[in-house]
Amino acid sequence: MAMWDKLKDQAKGLQSQGGRSSGGHGTRGSGSGGGSKAQLVGMLKSQLTSLKTELKSGSYRDASMAMCALVAAADGSVDPAERQHVESLIVQNDVLQNFPPEQLRQRFNKHVDQLAANFQHGKTEAMQEIAKAAKKPTEAKAVVQTGFVVAGADGYIAPAEEQVLREACAALNVSPQEFGL
Repeated sequence: MAMWDKLKDQAKGLQSQGGRSSGGHGTRGSGSGGGSKAQLVGMLKSQLTSLKTELKSGSYRDASMAMCALVAAADGSVDPAERQHVESLIVQNDVLQNFPPEQLRQRFNKHVDQLAANFQHGKTEAMQEIAKAAKKPTEAKAVVQTGFVVAGADGYIAPAEEQVLREACAALNVSPQEFGL
């Protein structure tokens, strides 16, 4: 629960740095963990949207797709329904609409296929792709935020998903404490 409070505070701080704030939704500390997780994911989503004009590079696109694939496969496998669900989250994501949907699908599925064939090799490839976004701190944080939005879409971030998010933070030179990890 404390992790979510830290993330909410961090998201609010980054939101105010990103220019326009979209304002909060709901009440703070609404009781159930699910509610605050949904609020956090919503906050990270709107924060990413406020940075949409800055997030147009190929390195952000590629790193985000690698991040989404890692989150989807964090437990060691991706069933077809989960792949389709994450793919639909990707193409519906406001910020990722900066890119043609087919480019996103192709990159996401390439990483998922690699992870399915050989998880460790696929994970190494995905982390190398993610690390390329480290040159720009705004993009690096946005890649982690994109991972959180996808991981939290079901209202729950599994321990395996938290682990890949922590590893992505390391690859991007982003402090995992910023995200309560």
